[in-house]
Amino acid sequence: VEPVSGCEASRRLFLILHLRSLPLSASAVKFEDCQRSREVGFVSSDPSFSVRPDGSVYTEQEVANLSEPVQFMVTARGLHDPHIWETTVKLALIGFEEMLSRVWESQPRVIKFSRRHQRGSSANSLRRQKRDWVIPPINVPENSRGPFPHMLVRIRSDQDKDVGIRYSITGAGADQPPSGIYNIDPISGNMFVTQPLDREERASFHLRAHAVDMNGNQVENPIDLYIYVIDMNDNRPEFQNQVYNGSVAEGSKPGSSVMQVTATDSDDSTTANGMVRYRILSQTPHSPIPNMFTINSETGDIVTVAAGLDREKVSQYTIIVQATDMEGNLNFGLSNTATALISITDINDNPPELTVRTFSGEVPENKVNVVVTNLTVVDRDQPHSPNWNAVYRIVSGDPSGHFTIRTNPITNEGMLTVVKPVDFEMNRAFMLTVVVSNQAHLASGIQSSLQSTAGVTISVQDVNEPPVFPVNPKTIRFEEGVPAGTTLTVFAAQDPDHFIHQIVRYSKLSDPANWLKINRTNGQITTMALLDRESMYVKNNMYEATFLAYDNGSPQASGTGTLQIYLIDVNDNAPVLIPKEAQICERARPNSRINITASDADAEPNVGPFVFELPSFPASIRRNWTISRLSGDYAQLRLRIPYLEAGVYVIPVIVSDSGNPPLSNRSMIRIKVCPCDNNGDCSATGAVAAAGLGTGAIIAILICIIILLSMVLLFVVWMKRREKERQAKPLLIDPEDDVRDNILKYDEEGGGEEDQDYDLSQLQQPESLDHIISKPTGVRRVDERPVIAESQYPVRPSMPHPGDIGDFINDGLRAADNDPTAPPYDSLLVFDYEGSGSTAGSVSSLNSTSSGDQDYDYLNDWGPRFKKLADLYGGGEDD
Repeated sequence: VEPVSGCEASRRLFLILHLRSLPLSASAVKFEDCQRSREVGFVSSDPSFSVRPDGSVYTEQEVANLSEPVQFMVTARGLHDPHIWETTVKLALIGFEEMLSRVWESQPRVIKFSRRHQRGSSANSLRRQKRDWVIPPINVPENSRGPFPHMLVRIRSDQDKDVGIRYSITGAGADQPPSGIYNIDPISGNMFVTQPLDREERASFHLRAHAVDMNGNQVENPIDLYIYVIDMNDNRPEFQNQVYNGSVAEGSKPGSSVMQVTATDSDDSTTANGMVRYRILSQTPHSPIPNMFTINSETGDIVTVAAGLDREKVSQYTIIVQATDMEGNLNFGLSNTATALISITDINDNPPELTVRTFSGEVPENKVNVVVTNLTVVDRDQPHSPNWNAVYRIVSGDPSGHFTIRTNPITNEGMLTVVKPVDFEMNRAFMLTVVVSNQAHLASGIQSSLQSTAGVTISVQDVNEPPVFPVNPKTIRFEEGVPAGTTLTVFAAQDPDHFIHQIVRYSKLSDPANWLKINRTNGQITTMALLDRESMYVKNNMYEATFLAYDNGSPQASGTGTLQIYLIDVNDNAPVLIPKEAQICERARPNSRINITASDADAEPNVGPFVFELPSFPASIRRNWTISRLSGDYAQLRLRIPYLEAGVYVIPVIVSDSGNPPLSNRSMIRIKVCPCDNNGDCSATGAVAAAGLGTGAIIAILICIIILLSMVLLFVVWMKRREKERQAKPLLIDPEDDVRDNILKYDEEGGGEEDQDYDLSQLQQPESLDHIISKPTGVRRVDERPVIAESQYPVRPSMPHPGDIGDFINDGLRAADNDPTAPPYDSLLVFDYEGSGSTAGSVSSLNSTSSGDQDYDYLNDWGPRFKKLADLYGGGEDD
């Protein structure tokens, strides 16, 4: 179809059909006019079809049969124009190949370059420019089967008759990637598509057509070519997931949202090819009805459509969802499926119910953390969830709080436990009322069950209880020093078993100082020794002893009681002088004084202030020394005379405390009198002179002297012994340094490859020579020492002259060479047979590399040890 040239028709209506005749599918009516007006309204003469403002034709209702073409009128009218235009629309069912053919045929066959014309005879006259062509887009269907290349349009110029024109196209798809999809015949201007197109890879192309002369000069302005790839339904809808998981609470009302499934179609979403619709194919299980859910066909939202979801009956539904393109048309659309798993979440719609109305149990008195009974409960909600977890409460029968109920997290049972001891003499039985509920509140509209309440009967068992001391611990006060046999108190216990007459007896359990005893029948406490407040067993004036009270029940029960004795101090400890030792300068100086004090084991008021004085005998004490009081607890001791000879003096001092009556103590202080330097400190020489060696120091010195003498004596003995060993040696070297030939015994090795039975004893060194002496003369089978007298070696003189050492060595060497008993022994060795055929071969095959005769006579000069070898090779006197 060529564009309209001029306005002689004013307006024309064009219809391009891309129709498949499907329900709710669209074709397009495109309208163009000279004024480029787009505000056009369309009216269809057939009520089954409508035309939208964009020119799309839609079916308004299901078209049952399109086997025969349907034809109707479409009227177009501008909104501001009274004129009306009409056209005829014909709809027919066509196949895929025919549709592709019609799309091909709908393309414009020739596209001309736009030209500009002038009217008038003079250059000054008015010029009227002809409008540019409106080049319609070129539509190419995807997935075409060819044949290729397939011609799309022909590009031509009005000047091709006068000038040789060459045509070309540029742009993506021609000379730019993806290149080679479109090409053009440069002479004829025919434009071709060279291969099938895929709209999902590229939906449109923008090319430019050029016309040049033979010299390459531009003849026409380039024109834009828009190529659109027409979508075909060649892609199925694809779900984002093959399995979707959703949930909805049980008891949900109809219309409750569950989940959403989503499928996408790679085809054009503006056409029916990419419009996906959803539907539910199946539901498993079909309880309570087969259609508990529905799905929004456009959005994929799944919602409930019926009441009756009960997790306790059905905990999960499996929904098969189908997605179909072509707006859900099952005849022409492509489909895909996915699975939706819908879990029914639990709500607390089942109250817990106790299995029986009355529980019973028993508990021994005075026991705690004992499970009396287990309360069993049934709850049909989801296990181990707040809707299932049971919470037990005691609502009556236990005002003192003796019991509590803990929940077993695994079985959900209630463990009725004693947390406060019960007394058989006070309560022989308990009647409790128990209520059970859940951690979560019951769902709206759900009432508690009558079986959520039960009674519990608890019987208390009487046991033999131990005697109890009414006051424990019991505290009494006594002065220290009370004599033995004094009665302190009666520490008696009571038996709580009032309904059983039992006898209570007593014994001592703990008495650290062993001061007390208890009457076994009445619990009377008496002393066995003096009570001393200053004892190491008394802490803070308090002495503790523990006693045992036991009955004659079965089984026997016992209880303990603690007696605390607060000891009141008496003045029974004399003060002790501090310090015991001091030092002072031999000459009286103002700062040469000794500060003294005293310590007293007693307590106030039997301690300080103390009185310090020197005894009157011997008279030299008061003549040389004097004491002056500093305070109630301190005094100063100093020299009375100006000079006292250096030495150690023991001075007695009488110390008295302030007790009633006061106690005195004659204490000794050891004073070292020494010469002092200018600072008033004892000099080193003076300190040594004044100091005396004690018994310990003398003993230590004697021990050190004895150890040193012993070490010297041992060293002398060792030296003498070593000298004797050196003199007894016949040679100049130690035996361990002797490098003479020795027989070395090695571990035995096996025979040849075929020798599997041999006696290793023949190869071993004998431990003694008895078998050699008793053996008759003949061949010896081992390397043996000859049984003859040993040669005599020269003896080294005890005091050799340095010049004799060389002679001594030569004499020893000559004796060893001529000694037949010296190793190695010259004897015949016979070994066991090792077999034949060894893979190692024989060494007898080795040949000497030397040529000619060789003189071995020099072996005779090597001594007796090489005599045999010289006889074999060099020839001897026997030859």
